[in-house]
Amino acid sequence: MLNEIKQVQQTAEMLHSEQEVEHAIDKMADQINQFLGDRNPVLLCAMNGGIVTTGKLLTRLNFPLTVDAVNASRYRNATSGGDIKWLLKPVTPLQGRTVLIVDDILDEGYTLDALIQFCQEQGAPSVYSAVLVDKKLNRPKPVTADFVGLEVEDRYLFGYGMDYKGYLRNAAGIFACKETS
Repeated sequence: MLNEIKQVQQTAEMLHSEQEVEHAIDKMADQINQFLGDRNPVLLCAMNGGIVTTGKLLTRLNFPLTVDAVNASRYRNATSGGDIKWLLKPVTPLQGRTVLIVDDILDEGYTLDALIQFCQEQGAPSVYSAVLVDKKLNRPKPVTADFVGLEVEDRYLFGYGMDYKGYLRNAAGIFACKETS
């Protein structure tokens, strides 16, 4: 497995450098500060992919908030999604609270849609989403993100929380796996 991971890492194309990603996170934080600064939100980190974006955003948000996590996965260390499996639900009561879900990528949108529905079912009157990357697809998605750092083409990505088979989330930049023919 490690040989495969190293091969993927060595042949990948950098789409956005660390500096470009950090600039995008700065812009997202500015927008979130302006929009949610007076709403006492619960910030839900969508695990595991959202951990990097959440951590980077937290120090840039200048208002009181509560942090919690949620984990509903379609990928489970695979490269294609399946049914949603709930691995972790937040312990913070969402009833009457504004919620901001933070994730790494809005791909097909099924996981984010399920997270938003869950928050609404728990009594959150307003649910917003922030994603580092919005993948451009040639088909409609069930949801759109409220705050987006970067848009990218439809390729398999890793870095800044996005993984390849459970690895490479820690890559400093956003990379696309080499196209296979």
